[in-house]
Amino acid sequence: MRQTWRWFGPQDRVSIDDMMQAGVEGVVSALHHVPTGAVWTPPEIAARHQAIKTRKDGRPSPLTWDVVESLPVSEDIKKQQGDWKTHIENWKLSMRNLRDSGIEVICYNFMPVLDWTRTDLAWERPNGARCMRFDLTDFAAFDIHILKRAGAAEEFPEAVVEAAARRFAEMTDQQKEKIAGNVVFGLPGAAEKFTLEDVREHLAEYNNISEDRLRSHLIDFLSEVTPLAEELGVRICCHPDDPPFPLLGLPRIMSTQAHYEAVLNAVDLPANGVTFCTGSLGARPDNNPVEIFKALADRVHFLHLRNVNIEGTEVKNSFFEDEHLSGHTDMIGMIQAIVAEEKRRKDEGRDDWSIPVRPDHGQDILDDIGRDAQPGYPAIGRLKGLAELRGVYRSFERMTAAE
Repeated sequence: MRQTWRWFGPQDRVSIDDMMQAGVEGVVSALHHVPTGAVWTPPEIAARHQAIKTRKDGRPSPLTWDVVESLPVSEDIKKQQGDWKTHIENWKLSMRNLRDSGIEVICYNFMPVLDWTRTDLAWERPNGARCMRFDLTDFAAFDIHILKRAGAAEEFPEAVVEAAARRFAEMTDQQKEKIAGNVVFGLPGAAEKFTLEDVREHLAEYNNISEDRLRSHLIDFLSEVTPLAEELGVRICCHPDDPPFPLLGLPRIMSTQAHYEAVLNAVDLPANGVTFCTGSLGARPDNNPVEIFKALADRVHFLHLRNVNIEGTEVKNSFFEDEHLSGHTDMIGMIQAIVAEEKRRKDEGRDDWSIPVRPDHGQDILDDIGRDAQPGYPAIGRLKGLAELRGVYRSFERMTAAE
């Protein structure tokens, strides 16, 4: 399990020196400043490599850029409109340029319009820690009363619609602005920042795109890029939907084991794989992340380990980002399964036996609070999670070696 850390670039509040002190082995990064659909050029890629190799005082860092997260897939590609064919060619060229620089793992997602969605980016826990939260009632209030999406009320249970109306009636203008900003926050560090009107326009363009059609667009995309990935020796891996259930009337196609199997079977090449996120898949009570990992393990190219606490029993529910060893996912069982999979790969002689993993998200604790880092990416909270995960991993690793 190669321990990595997500870094948003030189503007990140966590420095290269900080990551070295955390004991990570590699870095997960992306060129968020490059517009979606444009080519990642060799000079831009080289600049990021150099930044990762350089400490604050100019001395060399031993860290390397191991994983790209994410090489974005444009809305044009997802909808197959506009410049989508050019964007696919640009994606392929970016992949070639990344491989020429030494990178072999590229993560992406196929979520329409928005990336991960939360209603609160700093929800206070009883112990004073802060975490990200998705509150179904707050989201319904946003969808029905702030965004005012046609037909939104029909997509929530009656009790949630009634609670959302009461919640909205109690909101101040400042609270309405805050929840709207949280929902459309998107990916921290991304080039695009959406307004409500932007969201409405994008949603309208998906009116005639069903789940089956969106899946076919993903398969078309993978049919174009995966053969080149195979040729280059690159492993591409799709991140799950976050949350893993429909929102804003948009289709979701990477939320369950069946979703992944449909896409992996359609483009059945080893390079076409999975970014396995225990937090995203674990936000559905009917998903068992450990069992899903075991079913998909052969094609898992990248791991995000985090946990969520689910507050409902329905597929669409409220949840918050819990500590790494708490929540819906049996993280001990998960790491045991990872160790077993790595041993299987090593015994088969696979070069990719050590799976890159990063401690995903984390609660703001201690000096994280008030540091104004990217939501979900505190220094100390992630360090705590990494330390816990590392301890569990090493225990199972030693037990496996002794067998």
